[in-house]
Amino acid sequence: MPKSIKEIAFVVSLGTLLSKFGGMARQLVIAGTFGIGAAYDAYNYAYIIPGFFLVLLGGINGPLHNSMVTLLAEKNKLESRLFISSINNILSLILLIISFFIFFSSDLLIHLVGPSLTPEIKEIASYQLKIMSPIIFLSGLLGISLGSLNAKKNFFIPSISPLLSSLIIIMAVSNFWINKENSADIYELNLRGGIILARATFIGALSQYLVQIPFLIKKGIFTISFSIKTKYSEVKRAWRMIVPASLSSGMMQVNVLIDLFFASKIVGAAAALSYANFLVQAPLGIISNSILLPLLPVFVSLRARENHLKLIKKIHQGIIISSSSMVFLGSIFISLSAPIVILIYGRGSFNQNAIDIVSQLLIAYGIGMPFYLLRDLLVRVFYGIEDSKTPFRISIIAILLNLFFDWFLIGGKSPWGELSPIDLGVNGLVYSTTFVNFFACILLLLKLNNKLNNLKLSKIVSQNFKIILIGCITGISSLFIFKIIYLPYGFINLLLRILISSGISLLIFYYLAIILKIDDIDNFKKFLKEKFIRL
Repeated sequence: MPKSIKEIAFVVSLGTLLSKFGGMARQLVIAGTFGIGAAYDAYNYAYIIPGFFLVLLGGINGPLHNSMVTLLAEKNKLESRLFISSINNILSLILLIISFFIFFSSDLLIHLVGPSLTPEIKEIASYQLKIMSPIIFLSGLLGISLGSLNAKKNFFIPSISPLLSSLIIIMAVSNFWINKENSADIYELNLRGGIILARATFIGALSQYLVQIPFLIKKGIFTISFSIKTKYSEVKRAWRMIVPASLSSGMMQVNVLIDLFFASKIVGAAAALSYANFLVQAPLGIISNSILLPLLPVFVSLRARENHLKLIKKIHQGIIISSSSMVFLGSIFISLSAPIVILIYGRGSFNQNAIDIVSQLLIAYGIGMPFYLLRDLLVRVFYGIEDSKTPFRISIIAILLNLFFDWFLIGGKSPWGELSPIDLGVNGLVYSTTFVNFFACILLLLKLNNKLNNLKLSKIVSQNFKIILIGCITGISSLFIFKIIYLPYGFINLLLRILISSGISLLIFYYLAIILKIDDIDNFKKFLKEKFIRL
């Protein structure tokens, strides 16, 4: 019996929530062990290339995953097995060559990514990159297996697989944390910790793929073959969709690389960006997967049936839910940034300086959250109607804009010295990304409006302006409520203050949305119940 969208969303939310809790525990252990020191700073530069491929090809909601869902949706077991095998062989050969190149060129690549890093951080990062280079090969296998399972209605295992990686990293880093006092040499300590972190990351990625295999076999779509048996027209159709989609999503990862390039002269900047970004990505990932995973097959199905009006209705619902959830969360992150950072990271090697830096970054990320998810949603709409070229073209423009605004907003801290009268420090990198995502959303909406009649673009814009206004009021309310709640200082009391102020603010947000007549606000209420109360 086919699962409903609500059932699928619940399964995905549960799996993603467990994975995000695992990811949070991982970040807590890393923060307590390394803080914003050399080992984790180096790791963020070493991971950028393997992570680029892992997010691009191996991640849920990545272009390879989404392409496989679209391409396998209507295929039977035999056709699926042959198709998967053919795509797997072509992609694996390409990625294997890239992996070898990365391994033997690690010193050069680290210098290019972080030209202003200290010699110590460069050396540690080079070691880490060598260890993690096989992740590039694994990313293709992961993306194909995740997409194949989702296409065959298996959602839980793909959404929970990142939990395995987090658990492996937690065990390895915790063991290092317990025993790290045994070494008095700071460099040796950083090098040993960095290598342990890199090895655990590789083993974690490998475990994510291995856990998929039994379920692929159960679905009858796992095979090992070194030949290409799919029809040429099918392979051509696949690459026509995968390549532009991958390049489009890859442009977003290129923006991360550009950010790190400009941040390389700021000590600890890469580590601080990573910690702040995780706080945003944790809830964003849960909501993103809950919205986008169930909706993508719906977009594909409605496109195939040419059900135009229902497709537009689903797009509107997706936009309202994503905007409402992200504006609310962003308002909480902005108003309660310092308490949240203290609650999550404030222990071990994570000192007051780290708290101050990450708190400011969390505010910057909170401002940009709505545009991040809206861009993601709109890109998936284009994938659903089999147009991956438009997001790709817009992504190229976005890269150029990000390069300029990184230069402009962090000019005083670039590798070339004084370049701009404005110096917002590492915060400027996040504000640059926010503006770029905002600009990309505008272009994507305009292009979608040209493709789909009766999209009612003016209505979408007016509704989102109302939601942002509600978010501003909600943020001010949450800060005021947090201030008036007096409890003795402590972890549990701090958690209670954040939960109480956030909970009351959520009610304020909801009732203001009713007063201002936000469309589909009842769907937002149902969404919150299904994703959070039931979990």
